[in-house]
Amino acid sequence: MKIYRLLTEDDTSAFCHKVSEALSKGWELYGDPTYAFDASNGVMRCGQAVTKEIKGSYSPDMKLGAQ
Repeated sequence: MKIYRLLTEDDTSAFCHKVSEALSKGWELYGDPTYAFDASNGVMRCGQAVTKEIKGSYSPDMKLGAQ
């Protein structure tokens, strides 16, 4: 079964570290990264979708980041 996450963060090195950590845990990039201005906080925000094949069935209670 394939699971999906959307990683988001302010445009700092923390975003790159978040994506790098997911990749090191077997997640794969899905599509292009996004980049947008968050007017309410006055910062640029980044996003990257990732997917991962896992054994078992999906449950809305599962912690996706722990997979």
